[in-house]
Amino acid sequence: MKSLVIIPTYNESENIEQVVREVLAALPDTEILVIDDNSPDGTGVIADSLAGANTSIHVLHRPGKMGMGNAYNQGFRYARERGYDVVFEMDADFSHKPSDLPRLLENLQGNGLVIGSRYVEGGGTVNWGFSRKLISKSGNLYARTILGMRVNDITAGFRCYRVEALNKVDLDQVKSDGYGFQVEMAYRIKQAGYSIREVPIIFEDRRAGQSKMSRNIVFEAFVRVLMMRLKV
Repeated sequence: MKSLVIIPTYNESENIEQVVREVLAALPDTEILVIDDNSPDGTGVIADSLAGANTSIHVLHRPGKMGMGNAYNQGFRYARERGYDVVFEMDADFSHKPSDLPRLLENLQGNGLVIGSRYVEGGGTVNWGFSRKLISKSGNLYARTILGMRVNDITAGFRCYRVEALNKVDLDQVKSDGYGFQVEMAYRIKQAGYSIREVPIIFEDRRAGQSKMSRNIVFEAFVRVLMMRLKV
């Protein structure tokens, strides 16, 4: 199957070259799409250099910070238009291990979405403080309860989608960003009639660079989940 790994970036110059190399080592036949939001640290320039040396690497440059959900939405459209069969989502900061990509792909058979889960047996987190664990687990519990979803880690961002399933989702109607985007996409995939599988991963806090987490992202997810339930 023709696969694409989407990696949104903003100020990931310390990570992007190594993560791209490790992705291609884990999945030699895949292609990579880096979506850079005009990183002032030169991430986009590095990505262009990598793409110039390897035709399996592609780069989309955007004028500024437009959000993670928006980046993935654009990446999904890119995959649809170019005939990919499988799309991965992953972070550029090594919190998602490229070596786990083959396991996600292996579990896609019979499913529309496979999630790399921190909250199933065998999964977990490393270098997380109490408050971050509390926010993450509470957010998952809230989203599962409101939407009636049996997914332990519905906010997770390490994912493998079948493009066939993405084709059943109206991406113009997906307005969420951040955690809210992940919740909404899982919900829409389930509503389209596809099953979702979770495989355990160990989520390790970023190796280098600065976290993009903010209170606004958490609040937006809270509101969007409620709006989904109310079908607003």
